[in-house]
Amino acid sequence: MNDPQELFDHGPVIPVVVLDEVGHGVPLARALLRGGIRVVEVTLRTPAALGALERIAAEVPDAVVGAGTVTSPDLAQDAAKAGAAFLVTPGTTESLLDAAEQTGLPFLPGVATVSEAMRLAERGVTALKFFPAEAAGGVPFLRSLAGPLPGLRFCPTGGITPAKAGAYLALPNVGCVGGSWLTPQDALAAGDWSRIEALAREATSLR
Repeated sequence: MNDPQELFDHGPVIPVVVLDEVGHGVPLARALLRGGIRVVEVTLRTPAALGALERIAAEVPDAVVGAGTVTSPDLAQDAAKAGAAFLVTPGTTESLLDAAEQTGLPFLPGVATVSEAMRLAERGVTALKFFPAEAAGGVPFLRSLAGPLPGLRFCPTGGITPAKAGAYLALPNVGCVGGSWLTPQDALAAGDWSRIEALAREATSLR
């Protein structure tokens, strides 16, 4: 996968995952695959995240595992070395954008304003993360961008639930949504992979 737009072709939802145990990564990715979801974003919010990402990349070749919450150039490099297939940032600074480009990986840079989206478009970036989606204007905001910025597509993330996902996915400039509801912390802690598989299967029918 070389083009971040390809992330939008794998399904309507990218699971946004917080892992506290390295050993949870592989069974989680396998459960998502059984439920029909290939792409998973492991957020770099915990000490276990990079190790879990590395193991998924090595042991679950059918999964497309990326690193989320990439907030610094060092994290971008660390994620690339761990085997990330793509990067996702919550916001975008010039140094972070440069570092993401230098990895050679596809990436979804985070935006929350029109000016941020336009600045990235000037640099040729057309696949973006809209974060925090619900807090930053939600569906009405993205709908209003479709006219003046028709060349941009978004993966809105932040506060999105199964009940809200459909309204986002109906927008012409939304390629997919990011959601944490597919991998609830209590299910991860209990190793309840069948529940996660069921949630993944439900998510594939959202579009």
